[in-house]
Amino acid sequence: MSAASCLLTEDQFLCSICLDVFTDPVTIPCGHNFCKACITENWVRNVPCRCPNCIKVFYTRPELPINTFISEMAARFKASAQKEASSSSSEQEAAKLKVQQMIQKRRLKIQEMRCSVELSNEGSDREIADGVRVFTALKESVERSQAELINTVREKQRETEKQAEGFIKELEQEISELEKRSTEVEQLSQSEDHLQFLQNFQSINTALPTKDWTGINLSPPSYEGTVVRALNQLEEKLSEQMKKLIEAELKRVQQFAVDVTLDPDTEHPELILSDDGKQVKHGDIRKNLPDNPERFDTCANVLSNQSLSSGRLYYEVQVEGKTKWDLGVAGESINRKGQITLNPLDGCWRICLRNDNEYLACSDPPIRLSLKSPPQKVGVFVDYEEGLVSFYDVDAAALIYSFTGCSFTEKLYPFFSPCNNDGGKNSAPLIISPVNRNQ
Repeated sequence: MSAASCLLTEDQFLCSICLDVFTDPVTIPCGHNFCKACITENWVRNVPCRCPNCIKVFYTRPELPINTFISEMAARFKASAQKEASSSSSEQEAAKLKVQQMIQKRRLKIQEMRCSVELSNEGSDREIADGVRVFTALKESVERSQAELINTVREKQRETEKQAEGFIKELEQEISELEKRSTEVEQLSQSEDHLQFLQNFQSINTALPTKDWTGINLSPPSYEGTVVRALNQLEEKLSEQMKKLIEAELKRVQQFAVDVTLDPDTEHPELILSDDGKQVKHGDIRKNLPDNPERFDTCANVLSNQSLSSGRLYYEVQVEGKTKWDLGVAGESINRKGQITLNPLDGCWRICLRNDNEYLACSDPPIRLSLKSPPQKVGVFVDYEEGLVSFYDVDAAALIYSFTGCSFTEKLYPFFSPCNNDGGKNSAPLIISPVNRNQ
């Protein structure tokens, strides 16, 4: 029966009078089928009785027996149609719900983007305000230092002028006195009384100025070091401002702290990891570990379980008591087998300590870093979209170094190397420390 129904078309289940699916289908003598009510009404209005399809005339009104086969098939067709309609309705509702969900997701994304823009505006306003405040303070310091420099130089010049004026006044007085004596001598020389001449000349000669000006000189003031001292003072003030800025910056990046743990599947066989995955040091015994693709087999390195493929990440590591170490981030595809190079071209951004006091940014070529004091705890910050990797001396609130303009194209993993223990001199572990976001 079902096979037969599959061969019938929709038109074969429609009454040609009402154009709807048969209801109580009947077959008239000519072989055409109609709804019983439809053909009955048609024959009431039309006499003699005719077939609406072939126009055959029936002078005697035929009986109208129900065609059970067509009735059954029509019922099945109605049920199938209703099921399809129901299914179609469900599909339409599901499709509508899916569209509504897609709309809602996009509205939420718009809201998220607007929120991000608002936060970005707040951040930019805050950064501009901080920058304006700092540069205003620096500008005032420069202007104040400039004024102090000018006053110092002018004060020295005024002292020199005052000293010169004193000398000149004294010399002019002596010149006046000498000119007076010269006139008296001239007048006395014209006297014919030789006894009076001798008496007066001795008096005049005794009263002459006796100060020796030979060793008296007016030296210009020395200004050497004046500008340098002023710049040193400015440098101190600039350092104070820089420290305040770095302290504020460090507090901001600490808000992106991630609970980092070490991945034992990547550890070099001679490394020793703590049970909580927070410490790593170098041991003297090579463990028998599976040589899986993720494991470093020659260099004493280990990566974290956590990774970053967008956004920002921060973590802190205690390096106290070590004579050498490496810290940073590495790309997922970094080479882990054999003797490897580790710089940005190889997908690794790190800094390191060597020989107890040599700090390097491991670029190509390496950059020697000049630090005021050895860091005891190092903070590592990564901004994926910005292409930034920064290292901080946490306790001193100082920036150690930043890799900028990096191009990240894969997952990044925090990277650690305690280096070899150097006969016990470098046996202290690297310790991943909890971040104090409120310090």
